[in-house]
Amino acid sequence: MLRVLAATLTLGMALAGPALAEVHEVQMLNRGEAGPMVFEPGFLRVEPGDTVKFIAADPGHNAESVLEMIPEDAEAFKGKINEEIEITFDAEGVYGIKCLPHYAMGMVMTVAVGEVSEAPQNYLEGRIPPRARKRFQAQLSNL
Repeated sequence: MLRVLAATLTLGMALAGPALAEVHEVQMLNRGEAGPMVFEPGFLRVEPGDTVKFIAADPGHNAESVLEMIPEDAEAFKGKINEEIEITFDAEGVYGIKCLPHYAMGMVMTVAVGEVSEAPQNYLEGRIPPRARKRFQAQLSNL
């Protein structure tokens, strides 16, 4: 009887796990609260297994990972222009996201997955346009 109860409890917990994952929506906008060419919100903290749905609320945008700004064990992604994309974030860490056509205009966002409290030491190194760098710096203050 104890084995059956333990097996039932284990199965119930396993089935409940995926049901607890959340879907977060991010708008890709020509203008938002933070100014022109933005993701809203510009910063998200999610749990491993959560999904982020990037919605092309205005035309001409995409969402893609900045290759040098994702955890080592994470998979890069690249959405198409004017299309919604859903990404499930499994690897803990800090992710830099950009809109490729508007990267130089600072259209970036940060997704923090899990209990991460700071970005990797070399996170903002490399070729990042000045406006994008400024927004990333502001977003990282949310960690």
